[in-house]
Amino acid sequence: MLKIYALAWRVHESSLDGLRRVGRFLRRKEEGATLVEYALLVALIALICIAAVAALGNYLSGVFNNVKQGLTSNGV
Repeated sequence: MLKIYALAWRVHESSLDGLRRVGRFLRRKEEGATLVEYALLVALIALICIAAVAALGNYLSGVFNNVKQGLTSNGV
């Protein structure tokens, strides 16, 4: 049982050590903040695009259905 606890503690410490290194890197480098800002901007733009496609999707579907009905009613 003690071996399992020791192994779990080592894994825990190594994962915390990795997180600490990432934290130190991001605090030391100002590019980290810029990277986060760009990631947030990309996420916001993606959400706006998804919302626009969702909003316009039904409208465009109706437009194309009207065109289709117009063409089929004229025998084209």
